[in-house]
Amino acid sequence: MKKLTIAFLAASLMTAASASWSHDMDMKGMNMKSEKHEAADKTVTGEIVDLACYLGHGAKGAKHADCAKECLTKGYPMGLLTKKGSLYLLVNNHEKQSAYETAKKLASKLVKVTGDMSHKGGLKALIVDKVEKVKS
Repeated sequence: MKKLTIAFLAASLMTAASASWSHDMDMKGMNMKSEKHEAADKTVTGEIVDLACYLGHGAKGAKHADCAKECLTKGYPMGLLTKKGSLYLLVNNHEKQSAYETAKKLASKLVKVTGDMSHKGGLKALIVDKVEKVKS
């Protein structure tokens, strides 16, 4: 129960950071307070994970696919875990929402995610413009 509570708190913090970061992104051209904002169309390959379970108890992979899909459907925050262990928060692009919804359905799958990347407050995030499943 304690691990679940910690996972929920971590997921809540990631969601709050995502909402704050997304608001800053809506103000493009204004004084963005991002530590680092890279050019559009960066592509990162990794596994789609639900952050509540991954941060809480390291759940990932095919054995966790059904749970991850259920958590993402409920609106829990979503991440992209690279083979080297880097973790990115995936953020909905309001202009391309179907890509984010597609990503949710690919929980626990290896994918390529393309979009704007930002580093803010120590958090790495990627605004989802495009998602492609990587062939095994």
